[in-house]
Amino acid sequence: MNIFTIMQAAPAQGGGWQMWIMLALIFVVMWFFMIRPQRKQQKELQNFRDSLKKGDKIVTIGGIYGTVCEIKEESVLIEVDNNVKIRVSKQALVKDFTDPTRQ
Repeated sequence: MNIFTIMQAAPAQGGGWQMWIMLALIFVVMWFFMIRPQRKQQKELQNFRDSLKKGDKIVTIGGIYGTVCEIKEESVLIEVDNNVKIRVSKQALVKDFTDPTRQ
């Protein structure tokens, strides 16, 4: 009798439901450590973009620092230097550097 005959003769006991439990646990762990924090970060970023006001100091995805001059539905006019203004999409704004003591 060789090893292959022994493996075929021994039925897998309890392997089916244990596999599904392990897959469910892996999914829960992935959701807890990957999906949940990403959704939280996206929600915070959207709240930041919705609460912009004139005078806020911001930075864009491309690394351009500026001060908010005008806010429209989908875009923001920012001043990057004296009398140098550019219009960017709200989706391009990622950080707020407004001084909290000023508010």
